[in-house]
Amino acid sequence: MSSKNDQNVIGTTKKIDKRTIAAKRRIMAQSKGTDVVIQLLDQALKAALTAKYVMFDTWFSNPHQIVQISQRGLNVIAMVKKSSKITYEFEGKRMNVKQILNACKKRRGRSRYLLSVPVKVGDPAKDGAQIDARIVCVRNRSNRKDWIALICTDMTIDENEIIRIYGKRWDIEVFFKTCKSFLKLGTEYHGLSYDALTAHTAFVFLRYMFMSVEKRDDEDDRTIIGELFYCMVDELADITFNHSLQILVEAMFESVKEIFQPTEEQMERFTKAFISRLPKYMQEALSPSLVA
Repeated sequence: MSSKNDQNVIGTTKKIDKRTIAAKRRIMAQSKGTDVVIQLLDQALKAALTAKYVMFDTWFSNPHQIVQISQRGLNVIAMVKKSSKITYEFEGKRMNVKQILNACKKRRGRSRYLLSVPVKVGDPAKDGAQIDARIVCVRNRSNRKDWIALICTDMTIDENEIIRIYGKRWDIEVFFKTCKSFLKLGTEYHGLSYDALTAHTAFVFLRYMFMSVEKRDDEDDRTIIGELFYCMVDELADITFNHSLQILVEAMFESVKEIFQPTEEQMERFTKAFISRLPKYMQEALSPSLVA
């Protein structure tokens, strides 16, 4: 129904005023998916919608797309396509993700990820800019001999946080499954009108929103008891995260001093090395005297 070739279009092909939403909808349907993503993001930003990250799978994770999204002030977390044609700048050389993995030493043991390296994404000549990003290679849960690669343009978060955030993308698969299997997305409407098909899709999505709100109201204590929830949390909070982290780190340092009896210089080097390996939010949570 949305083909550019009139001979392939099923149903009515009557001319539509290009100023109408129906015409704009058809133009978008005939555009490339990668271009539509940018259009939809621009519409969301224009409507004052905000987000910390834009997440997608390998279908949209090409360098040009990532650069375009970053130029709009949004960070990207996506699965990298294992293609020999898609390259990144790593240690001054253009390499694809397989070459990067083979060129680096993999982490052993029970680590959540195999590799984490900083790269440059994009070509200034083709993409108009080049940005910093991090590629994290993770074992495939379905096949332990296989691996997947994630890319993140937010250089302030650690590898475990990148993996955790990308895991939230699975919610979209649950959404598709629910719409198709339970809300009759593909079976309830059988007409040949593209506008009617779009309207039916909107109704299905609206049903899902109603279900999601009802599910949250039924399960989330914050919506059931309102302000009482926050009062209860304040009473139960014995110590803050910052305070508890401070206690643990200080206890560890005291144990190291007692058992290994390092010199002041060794202890200072150990402290700096330990702090530097912590995620940024943990470094900020520790007291300035301990970090220094």
